[in-house]
Amino acid sequence: MSTISIRLLPLLIFVAFMTHAYPQDVPAETDQPQTDRSAQANDAGKPKESKRKSYLGRVLAQPMSHVGAPWLIRPERDDEENASESFKMLELKTGMVVCDLGCGNGYWTLPMARAVGEEGLVYAVDIQQEMLQKLGQRAARFKIENIRPTLGQIDDPKLPQNEIDLLLMVDVYHEFSHPQSMLWEIRRSLKPNGTVALLEYREEDPNVPIKPLHKMSKIQIMKEYEANGFKLVKEYNELPWQHLMFFARDDSPLKAITPIPANEVLQSLNK
Repeated sequence: MSTISIRLLPLLIFVAFMTHAYPQDVPAETDQPQTDRSAQANDAGKPKESKRKSYLGRVLAQPMSHVGAPWLIRPERDDEENASESFKMLELKTGMVVCDLGCGNGYWTLPMARAVGEEGLVYAVDIQQEMLQKLGQRAARFKIENIRPTLGQIDDPKLPQNEIDLLLMVDVYHEFSHPQSMLWEIRRSLKPNGTVALLEYREEDPNVPIKPLHKMSKIQIMKEYEANGFKLVKEYNELPWQHLMFFARDDSPLKAITPIPANEVLQSLNK
């Protein structure tokens, strides 16, 4: 490779990321084969689900590879997505047991760990060991010790039953190759009052600079979550790029709400 090519390499990598505002659809290097069905058979009611290409009319996206990890902690992320506002909406409290599912290198995990304090715990789940290693390095640098890195499987996040107060998924659910199995496990991990905080880029807004397969509509989100035993209990519609929707188990005492249509949300944001 020439000296000029070597000098241009960092710029080419940057352009490849930002042209689409999301890394290319590269299958996760640690994507694992089907879960052992003999173990799954012990979980009464869990779907025996094969790897999917689509679900309820939605084409599934490929997981982001660990090579794109720097994009997750880019300095401009908060300006683009107003992540700090999303974080406030999580209403984390000292002592909570929470999960960052699809944690990557810990952009959300580390502040979650600080918010729940030493008495709390964060399960940081990813299917790529490389992501967990990067997270571990960042946690050690900041001396944060209440994080439990967890290597999940493509159909099982490996979470304890009935223990999670809040489970966060940021722009990751749309990549699940086994959405039914994952939602079954997520539902089982929640406490009766526990919630799932789902952040997904708005499919309804063509101005959001994200590849179409990495977006979801409100209608599609509701279709998939209601089909898997969840109800919407809260939403926040003031973010520039994303839906933020909170789901609870359908047998939770939390009251269900009706989502505000996306067209109304966009009209309000564009005023």
